[in-house]
Parts: sequence; C-alpha cells; structure tokens
Amino acid sequence: MSRIIVLLLAALLGLSACAAPQPTVPQMGADGKPLPRVYRIRPGDTREIQFRMLDAVNSLRQAAGASPVTLDDKLTAAAATHSRDMSVQNRPWHFGSDGSSPIDRVKRVGYEGHLVGETISETYETELETLAAWMEDDITRRVILSPEARKMGFAWHQDSGGKIWWTMTLGG
Repeated sequence: MSRIIVLLLAALLGLSACAAPQPTVPQMGADGKPLPRVYRIRPGDTREIQFRMLDAVNSLRQAAGASPVTLDDKLTAAAATHSRDMSVQNRPWHFGSDGSSPIDRVKRVGYEGHLVGETISETYETELETLAAWMEDDITRRVILSPEARKMGFAWHQDSGGKIWWTMTLGG
C-alpha cells in the first residue's frame, strides 16, 4: 500500500511539473504603465551583449544605406568610463564629473579618429530596447546612422538596484 502511495505521489509531482506556468501580470505604476522589470547583466555577458548591439546597429545602418561599423576597444573604454561616471553623478548627461566632454574622453583613451557622436541612456531595459528608444529620437538616430561612423564603442554600468547606464560612442 505504501508503495502505491509513493508511486502516486511521484506521478502527481511529475504531472505538476508539466503544467503550463501561469503568466505573470506586470505590476502597474501610478501612471497606468507597467513598472520596469530589472534586466540583470552577468559579468560573463559582456561580449555577447556588445556583439548583439553591434549586429543590431549594423542591420539598421544597412537598411539606411550606411556602411557597417566595427567594435573599437578604445571607444568602448571611453563609453565604459562615462557609464560609470553617469552612475556616480546619478544623471544621464554627456559631461563627466570632471567637466569632460565626449571629445575629451575619446582623446584620453588614445582614439585617433574623430568623434561622430555619443548616445546615452539611464534605464532598466535591455540593450535592444534601449537601441529602439534611441532610434525613435531624431538626434540619436542621426548619430547611430551617420555615414561618417566607422567604429563603435559600447558599454554600460549596472547599479546594485538594477539601473543600467548605457553609453554608445561612434567614431570616424
């Protein structure tokens, strides 16, 4: 009898694992919009995220008739420095806490080309959601699709609470 009960319990556990998960209802904010869900970036995800962004940017550039860009370590270093600095300042803007501009930052890392532009964001969204938001804005879209751009730096800093400070730097 106890064997039958054990077998029935095992069967029930097995069947319960097959049940479809219940969809989660997003929590809504006071404005009626869903609250952001934290997108956690693991330390080992860096190159995957950078190449996913590079592929997406190059797809958009190809559709616009612009030549592809390649990832540049120096521009990425400038972008990483600025992402960390925006987090420290707790505001998304193009000037560093030391007064540096995007031009200053690309010079500091030894980039020999010229700065085409910089796009920044403060969000909880993924890199591709952030790119979509950048493409909705005329100014950042022009930077991303600029025919002058040949190189791209892309980096971020994620705060302990999950907020992500994204920076993309494009150079010619």
